[in-house]
Amino acid sequence: MAMQFFGYVLRSFIVKEHVFYSKTLLRRTLLAACVAAASLSTAAQERTVQNRPYTDLRPLHFGIVVGANMMDMKMTNVGQQTLTLKDETQIQSLVTVDQTNWDPGFNVGVLAEARINEFFAFRMAPQLYFGTRQLTFRNFTKSAEAGYAVEEKQSLKTVYVAANCDLIFASKRFNNHRPYVMAGLAPVFNLTSKKTDYLQLKGYDVFFEVGMGCDFYLPFFKLRPELKFMLGLTNSLSTEHQKTMLDAELMPYAASVNRIKSKMFVLSFYFE
Repeated sequence: MAMQFFGYVLRSFIVKEHVFYSKTLLRRTLLAACVAAASLSTAAQERTVQNRPYTDLRPLHFGIVVGANMMDMKMTNVGQQTLTLKDETQIQSLVTVDQTNWDPGFNVGVLAEARINEFFAFRMAPQLYFGTRQLTFRNFTKSAEAGYAVEEKQSLKTVYVAANCDLIFASKRFNNHRPYVMAGLAPVFNLTSKKTDYLQLKGYDVFFEVGMGCDFYLPFFKLRPELKFMLGLTNSLSTEHQKTMLDAELMPYAASVNRIKSKMFVLSFYFE
């Protein structure tokens, strides 16, 4: 009995020591994790040496911009309609059109930015935007003859000359980065138009643009990636194009829509 009692006491002692050791190890592990997290948080908030510390204090500075864009447009299809040709002949037409592909384009330009105060700046950035919209027309008028809607394609190439005018609101600079948001207007002139196109855009438009970006202060220059969305404020469809078409077969395609709103998604990189 004495031996059994001694064994029972020994096992109890070992179990208690194991539990005590486990609790102690757990407390030490949690304490070490808290200390490490606090150290990382402190390190993240520490100030580092600033590159180009006085670049934002200049009243005016200049740079260049390059980027990529994706051109899109929202079209209002007319649907079933009666068209009167030049010889006074009337025809029934049902043609729809959609943008089926989004080809990437690019943009280049220069910029001039004026400092208003610590948080606001005004920027002018004349740019050239190159892009293509792939359109698919479906002629349901000819479907009775062919058994299916006859499709026609158009590659609508566009070159815009834009005068982007933006107001920038930026946060305080921390170390070597500074996030911001922007909004503004961009009057544009369209340099491309072909008489043989089914649809033709006007020679001008005005875009509202809004976006966000971040300044990165590098040793020799400031890099600013920016992502923005541009929305056309006017009807960019050229209705005069229908009146100048020589081929009557193209009239149903040119008259298939009565309103176009242009849109663009732009990723730009500013170097100052």
